Amino acid sequence: MYSLGIDIGSSSVKVSLLDIASGKCVKSVTNPRTEAPIRSPQKGWAEQDPEMWWGYIRDGILEMSGDYKMGDVACIGITYQMHGLVAVDRKVRPIRDSIIWCDSRAVEIGAEALAGIGYEKCMEHLLNSPGNFTASKLAWVKRNEPEKYAKVWKFMLPGDYIVYKLSGEVATTATGLSEQILWDFKEARRADFVAEYYGIDPALIPETVPSIGVAAYTNEAVEAMLGIPAGTPIAYRAGDQPNNAFSLNVLEPGEVAATGGTSGVVYGVTDVPKADAQSRVNTFLHVNDRPDAHRYGVLLCINGTGILNSWMHREVASGMSYAEMDELAEKAPAGCDGLLILPFGNGAERVLGNRNIGAALSGLDLVRHGSQHLLRATQEGIAFSFRYGIDIMRDLGLDLQVIRAGKANLFLSPLFRETLATLCDADIQLYDTDGSLGAARGGALGAGFYASPADAFATLERVEEVLPRAEWKAPLEEAYENWKELLNKNL
Repeated sequence: MYSLGIDIGSSSVKVSLLDIASGKCVKSVTNPRTEAPIRSPQKGWAEQDPEMWWGYIRDGILEMSGDYKMGDVACIGITYQMHGLVAVDRKVRPIRDSIIWCDSRAVEIGAEALAGIGYEKCMEHLLNSPGNFTASKLAWVKRNEPEKYAKVWKFMLPGDYIVYKLSGEVATTATGLSEQILWDFKEARRADFVAEYYGIDPALIPETVPSIGVAAYTNEAVEAMLGIPAGTPIAYRAGDQPNNAFSLNVLEPGEVAATGGTSGVVYGVTDVPKADAQSRVNTFLHVNDRPDAHRYGVLLCINGTGILNSWMHREVASGMSYAEMDELAEKAPAGCDGLLILPFGNGAERVLGNRNIGAALSGLDLVRHGSQHLLRATQEGIAFSFRYGIDIMRDLGLDLQVIRAGKANLFLSPLFRETLATLCDADIQLYDTDGSLGAARGGALGAGFYASPADAFATLERVEEVLPRAEWKAPLEEAYENWKELLNKNL
């Protein structure tokens, strides 16, 4: 029997088959083969067609069916890009393209809501500013596209929409509500007062189902199209960052996960609800939160990390592989002889108070610096942005002595992971997993094929441990202090 894991990213969609008995991945397919398009009609905007995600999922499953019988799929788990807005009409058709996570058009609306609802109430009940999250995005539609807003029957997250495509059921989760800033942490219920402040009818919010547990079943149309038996339980649903933590078995207070895809993320679990006074890091419900054992995820997200590395790969190091870029970068010394890069070139940054300051290069010496310095400064600039946010998380009481990550994306780079370990005085443990496999384990756990999380993660393999480099510590600390001065000037 297999568990099907679906990971809906903004760059690509990945589907994986997990053999439930062995805990091993038997096949994965990623679509598209290059990079999914993101529409940006105006500066700071980012939109995708939800039907595009469904097409990639459908094509991936059909490709896998050439090697494996989809009739053997016993359960499904889904993870998705967080904070996206999918607004649908009564026929559950998208009214407009999804306003996705990195879109920053609703920043001012969220700032108005913080003042209108009241700072103290937001911090006490929401643990966050309404910010640029899903509820604020819908408020933007209401204000700027009233003819479209008038057609809205329900609004949901990207993963909720894909559950609908598989089952015909429209629902969300408490974890999902918290990432939309529609969860009242103090009262442990939906925060209808946020929707009401925006003039949004709470009836537009779908009913709530568990994150881990059977929430829907596939329908006959999916069986006819994809071969997955009708009645297959969809038993796990989580945003990409809570799911990344889940994928790494980060479930208990003090455990920390990181990822470095298009954006860079550090996610720590706590049992104490805490708010950052400036909402630079955000607190959400974790996937395993229960009334008798609360679990919260403190999330640091930096938009402009992996996308800077891919930009360098495309525009500066054209023709080189990422491994070759790393080899060249290692020829420059730690600290890059004073060359500094701010990686904030992918929209408004929560860690910077929702400011969009852009990327910046400083200290370039045309005599001393070469391409190796530029490539290393890119990796260091990304690591400095991680350290900047991790210092905020430590101020909130999170203990980051060990960081778990999948060996993928930025963490494939020995230079990046050793730089990060040194800057943070933390061991980095790398595991052979990814978001789609985490979702597949979650689906099997939620459907009862695994008796407990310990059972689900018994076969999770740690493949490497990265320790700080003592000889890099002094030059990196000096460079980091200079980097912070540059950042403050740009702020």
